[in-house]
Amino acid sequence: MGALWEGSTALQRMQAFTEIGHSVIGLNYATSDSNKKSLCLYNRIIGKLYRLGAHNLRTPDFANINYQIKECVNTNHFDCVFFDKCLTIDIETFKFIKACQPHCFIIGYSPDDMFGRHNQSRQFLDSLSLYDCYFTTKSYGVDELKLLGCKCVHFLGNAYDPKTHRPILMTDSERKVFGGSVGFIGAWENDRARSIVHLAQSGIVVRVWGDGWERCQQKHANLRLEYKSIWAADYAKGICSFDINLCFLRKINRDLQTQRSIEIPACGAFMLAERTSEHQLLFSEGVEADFFDSDDELFQKIIFYLEHPDIRKQIARSGRDRTITGGYSYADRMNQILEIVFK
Repeated sequence: MGALWEGSTALQRMQAFTEIGHSVIGLNYATSDSNKKSLCLYNRIIGKLYRLGAHNLRTPDFANINYQIKECVNTNHFDCVFFDKCLTIDIETFKFIKACQPHCFIIGYSPDDMFGRHNQSRQFLDSLSLYDCYFTTKSYGVDELKLLGCKCVHFLGNAYDPKTHRPILMTDSERKVFGGSVGFIGAWENDRARSIVHLAQSGIVVRVWGDGWERCQQKHANLRLEYKSIWAADYAKGICSFDINLCFLRKINRDLQTQRSIEIPACGAFMLAERTSEHQLLFSEGVEADFFDSDDELFQKIIFYLEHPDIRKQIARSGRDRTITGGYSYADRMNQILEIVFK
């Protein structure tokens, strides 16, 4: 169960379970565009309330997902129920599953920092103790989720979907539509905006796709803001259309890696990412991707790689190979989850 709209990583994870041979029934809590918009609006409101000190608010069940879950569990047999960052599930629904199918494992997963108040809900906190196992892509989240009451927590790295995140040969006209020399695909956040503006002021033309960039108050002729997100096939085309893909981490989530950390190299594209211990474990620095610590180092490496396309392309090819041999696909990750749960 998750936000199963086209292009969502939750849908990609669900499809991975099918690809590795399991029978899956998917329940979507973003069942319509209106639900998606309502959830987005609610999350923005919650973000503002969080910054004002409010927390632990209940997330409204726009899709009536609690009823859907009970009906589905009542009419089907499951070995496990997989909740993909679900904030709207009432504790009564968890108890219903346990009572109806006591041998069914309840698995939780989230790509976000679930210790952060902006990612929580009252329902999520109330139900944590009823998960048989929870998987987080935040290494520091293991101990934190246990502190919140979850009895079994495991760290799992981010992943990519081979059908979506793959090398795409782009024409010159397509590159003009989607890409450029240097680009970033992701939502606005103050720290990354400041770094991108610094690049623009230093003479680097940067193109940005993503939501929220109307909040970027500094404008520059070298800064091309598209003010909208691109998803699924267009997202992969965007990555493949940039010579250099910037990978900024989300500070409010305390990221040490993020989904684009894997998706960019999986597309066979060159990634220049913030230097962290987890990035350095995922990819060999200067061989399979490259990293930076400061705006000055970022600028110097952009200049170098724009002037040395052969080195840049070789690193991109090696990064692509690492995603395959490293077991970074969603099928690989979902297999890891099932091995842990059923052992």
